[in-house]
Amino acid sequence: MNKHLIAMILTGFIALIAVTSASATKMSLVGRIQSEYSHINIEGHSSQSTVNDPTFFSSWGFRIFENLGNGFRAVAMIDFGFDTGGAPQGSREIFVGIQHDSIGTLKIGRTHSPFADFAGGWTIDPLVYTTLQAAGSGGTMVASANGLGAGAYSAVNSVIRFTSADMHGFSFAALLMPGDADKLEAHLGGPLGGNGGNTGATGGEDGEWDVQVAAKYIFDFRDHKFQVFGGYSRDNVSTVQKRLTTANLKTEEVGRIGGVWSYKDFQLQGQYEFVSNAIGAATCSDAAALGAIKEINTRQCNSAMNPGGNGEVWYAGGQYKLGNATLIAQGGMTDADRTVFLDKRKARSFTVGALYHLSKRTNFFGGYQHVNVIDRNETIDRDRNTWTVGLRHLF
Repeated sequence: MNKHLIAMILTGFIALIAVTSASATKMSLVGRIQSEYSHINIEGHSSQSTVNDPTFFSSWGFRIFENLGNGFRAVAMIDFGFDTGGAPQGSREIFVGIQHDSIGTLKIGRTHSPFADFAGGWTIDPLVYTTLQAAGSGGTMVASANGLGAGAYSAVNSVIRFTSADMHGFSFAALLMPGDADKLEAHLGGPLGGNGGNTGATGGEDGEWDVQVAAKYIFDFRDHKFQVFGGYSRDNVSTVQKRLTTANLKTEEVGRIGGVWSYKDFQLQGQYEFVSNAIGAATCSDAAALGAIKEINTRQCNSAMNPGGNGEVWYAGGQYKLGNATLIAQGGMTDADRTVFLDKRKARSFTVGALYHLSKRTNFFGGYQHVNVIDRNETIDRDRNTWTVGLRHLF
């Protein structure tokens, strides 16, 4: 990507607001807290029950707006996540940007990826941020390690993201992670490179940029509402990632298509993802990992591909609103192709659950998930059954 063109675009965007005058700044404390009781059983191995927030949903932070005039606003977000089981805090979105209702929003810093919060991903998973979510545990969506932070509880460092305003039903989002380095790569031990261990905040070397783009179109026909979406993600492998693995990693590419159809209180949603030259492995919730069990073959983190390999992921679901309750059924599959070092792995899952809204800010949730994983490398054909019930509040 031409870095001079990027500089011109950013300069032009800033020039549009240069003549505006500042007025009042509004800052609000925002947050959410959740805890759930989960019972997880892995066939022939172990079971355990926990009371915590295994998907890292809980967080607190500050949302900041300033009116700049002529329809422009300065926006910023500082968000920290925590686990009600007592785990340390971790950073979520931390960015500053400019917003205009007719143009869109430009964010600079650490943000969620468009694959997570814009086109598909958690926007179509009603059980996201619970033990029953489709990413990470259920094996029906790519998780944090694939698709530049596509998982629900992840964000992407060192990025520029633009999300357009709605244009007669069409909108798009683009995320860029600079990788303009010669011999040293960005954020590996400090601003001048070095021998640090952070391999996730760099787009690659020799001017390679990580990029993710997504678009969607929403339209109505009588009482029917439709949404179609698609996207592309490219994660350039860094020299450190190459050095730390024997999987011969290359540039990862992820393609996604999907759609939503709703009619009154009924909705169907689904998406398909193809991953080429996968980097990394999924981030698991406790339901996938059984954290107290040390044997690696219990970690059924089945929505990331074999490192260096290809694979595909299907997700489909439906939901029905009945008063304050939403009834949910969903499922799908993951196929991770064989690589030189790892054999083919398959996962199949289905989930049934419900959300009950006590108010606009408080709801109960619960349900059951069954996952079957066939890992030919470990000669495993194992089922996992998860039951959970939880309570969350937004403030």
